[in-house]
Amino acid sequence: MDLILKSLEDQQVNRELLDAVAAFRQKYPAQGKLKRRIHVPVLPYYGKETFEMAAAALLQGENILLTGSKATGKNVLAETLAYVFGRPSWNISFHVNMDSSALIGTDTFRNNEVQLRTGPVYDCAVSGGFGIFDEINMAKNDAVSVLHATLDYRRIIDVPGYDKIELDEATRFIGTMNYGYAGTRELNEALVSRFLVIEMPAPTEETLTFILTGIFPDFQVKGLEQICGLFLDLQKKADNNEISTKPLDLRGLIGALKTVRAGLAPRLALRMGIVNKSFDLFERELVEDIVMTRIPKDWTPAEIFRS
Repeated sequence: MDLILKSLEDQQVNRELLDAVAAFRQKYPAQGKLKRRIHVPVLPYYGKETFEMAAAALLQGENILLTGSKATGKNVLAETLAYVFGRPSWNISFHVNMDSSALIGTDTFRNNEVQLRTGPVYDCAVSGGFGIFDEINMAKNDAVSVLHATLDYRRIIDVPGYDKIELDEATRFIGTMNYGYAGTRELNEALVSRFLVIEMPAPTEETLTFILTGIFPDFQVKGLEQICGLFLDLQKKADNNEISTKPLDLRGLIGALKTVRAGLAPRLALRMGIVNKSFDLFERELVEDIVMTRIPKDWTPAEIFRS
């Protein structure tokens, strides 16, 4: 059985909901080159209620907005949803140069004539894909204006100089946003009204254990307890505004653990993956102290992973 789907069944996700997702896959099979855009997640999302809310909304033709603090699994959930629905996906990041022409397309000269070089939103719309709007609260006004008609009940994209296009029935959009990142701002009401909004829960010890043992099945029990405890300690400090969210970096933690598996001392690995993410000297020392309380200096990779 598919490991991603098996994980969802193990979490006791509503059976009727999973059957409806399977029916969606059969009704809208991906064809030809689009199959290459169906990405298998490294790990499935862990969170029964959140997955059920998201899946139910997508089945009813709604778009969803995943909000929450750092390290809550927004992108993992978006990737898992695209995969279990069997849809090709486009990941669209709203960097400073992302405008309407970059989203929809721009004129280009080809075969001795002017043609539209389509953008990711256009391609996603006509292909019945899942478009993932990463950090949507960093979008400029010019980019946001494109999304209004695309996301609401009209489900059309009006391309100036070309015919308007209607979204494929299987097309859905998933927005993600973090709070407090540099360059972010409040979304306007018109854009938010076009989404169903899901507040992502903070990771718990159970969630972290699931994620880390999925990537590192050879974890020592004691090592796993201390690594999970370290991340939760950092999360508590960040929630209380004692440190910033910079060291609260699950990707950095996983990267550090990979170097431990390669033979690096755990304390040195965590310095790269966690401690040095803080560029403020005082905060860095505070984070270093948190690491020291969990990971003794004399620990070797053998305390973290089984040989």
